[in-house]
Amino acid sequence: MKNWAGNLEYSSADVVRPESVAELAEAVAAAPRVKALGSRHSFNRVGDTDGVHVLLDALPQQVELDTARGTVRVSGGVSYGALCRTLEEFGMAIHNLASLPHISVAGAVQTGTHGSGVNNQALAGAVESIELVRASGEHATLSRADGDEFLASVVGIGALGIVTGLELSVRPSFTMRQRVLEDLPWENALSDFGAIVSSAYSVSLFTDYAGDRINQVWLKAVEGEPPLPGLFGARAAVSPRHPLPDMSAENCTAQLDQPGLWLDRLPHFRHEFTPSNGDELQSEFILPLEHAPAALQAVRGLADRLAPLLFVSEIRTGAADEFWLSPFYRQQSVALHFTWKPLQPEVEAVLPELEEALRPFGARPHWGKLFTAGGHDWAQLYPRFDDFRSLAARHDPEGKFRNGLLDSILGVPARR
Repeated sequence: MKNWAGNLEYSSADVVRPESVAELAEAVAAAPRVKALGSRHSFNRVGDTDGVHVLLDALPQQVELDTARGTVRVSGGVSYGALCRTLEEFGMAIHNLASLPHISVAGAVQTGTHGSGVNNQALAGAVESIELVRASGEHATLSRADGDEFLASVVGIGALGIVTGLELSVRPSFTMRQRVLEDLPWENALSDFGAIVSSAYSVSLFTDYAGDRINQVWLKAVEGEPPLPGLFGARAAVSPRHPLPDMSAENCTAQLDQPGLWLDRLPHFRHEFTPSNGDELQSEFILPLEHAPAALQAVRGLADRLAPLLFVSEIRTGAADEFWLSPFYRQQSVALHFTWKPLQPEVEAVLPELEEALRPFGARPHWGKLFTAGGHDWAQLYPRFDDFRSLAARHDPEGKFRNGLLDSILGVPARR
């Protein structure tokens, strides 16, 4: 069994598909090593195990709206696409979405996945409570009232339990419009970076770092927002665009300022589009927003090394949150995302150079994407890292939810 991209084969000796939370709890309690698999959209081994993999797609897939509380309870295996369609039926929405709506809610939240917008928190920001099966088989529910336990568990990188459900805050449905700018001069991008990324509800810049211009800027504005203050030296696209210049925009969400619902504008790709498999790799590094111009200049200095390996790089932003292992923990951030060609040895060879260039800016890798596990001072990057490690040791002293990648990050459990 392989991941979404096909760049790794999972190591599990067995795969089970429980049909109830009780069955899941029994499987977790009985297994010496166990991990859950959702949409398998991780590019590293954060979700791998040499023990038992549990698939959550046979569990009851529920989306239950509580209008009085302004929340929705969603089973962990549900995709964002399915969640959004149900919410829209009731005239409700969530605040942010990743570029693909096909990923599972639980997996995306656990790894710190996000969307874009200087004032928009990552997907975890909507979480009001979380349900998970602990290593003992206990089924626990944590809410914001549980303080540190809750803040540690929401972006838990799979180390504290298997997520079976989440309660998310919702808001009334809203309408958006999307436009694309092309050929933004790098000089303007660096000097006006704050104004550009603040010019719409959600903003993404696409580049390969070569040349003197950024290829595209995608602006997703809520209907009624003020018009753009200008084009920042770019020009407006006159036909729909794909982030990759040579690709058809057929599967991309509608552009050219055409109004549409939030779920059809916040992602880059349409819900009905089935993503291709096996033709890309991904890395991402999140760092404080104030360092964006200097960090981008540092990456541009590696353009001759990066460009031959890149399909495209996306530059996004996000608001601060309080989750201990969130890449956005207590910092308004810029996220530098790299979509690589399927050349894993070459990508892994250049990653240490890229990480070294970004080290002065406190860059935090995305937990579900390719990075050099031994190349980061986790306690320096995450002020609550030692507290998280202690909590993981308390809830999972035998390392049931661990694997080689998590051991390299958290250390090998003392009782293994």
